[in-house]
Amino acid sequence: MRDDRNPIYFPREAGRRYELGTMHAVFKADGPETGDRYAISEWWLAPKSDGPGRHRHDANDEIFIALSGHPSVLAGDHWYDMDPGSTIVIPAGIEHDFANRTGEQVGLLNVFVPGGFEANMPEIVAWYAKQGENRP
Repeated sequence: MRDDRNPIYFPREAGRRYELGTMHAVFKADGPETGDRYAISEWWLAPKSDGPGRHRHDANDEIFIALSGHPSVLAGDHWYDMDPGSTIVIPAGIEHDFANRTGEQVGLLNVFVPGGFEANMPEIVAWYAKQGENRP
């Protein structure tokens, strides 16, 4: 199998940014860049804020690595309070979530295997925007 892909480099804070209320995502590599083999993104949460809510991906594994701060990650029925540099691997089909229970911004690096999740981002952004419009 021949691999004609080229290296991908994104400086800090570069990538495709998506605003999602009190969090934002920055996608670094996905789709055509990876042949949908995986997607790499950063997820940043404001202090004392929730993540996307409990959900699962039936056909995709996820890896989360704490970049900064102390994010909390739910996997199954257990919350893991992560230190910077710690890693959690969540197999397909396991319900999960993440949150920031601290007073400082937290960041998570996410690897989604196989890729394809990024195709959902426009719909997810629209959902978060609508939630903001519906707040008192």
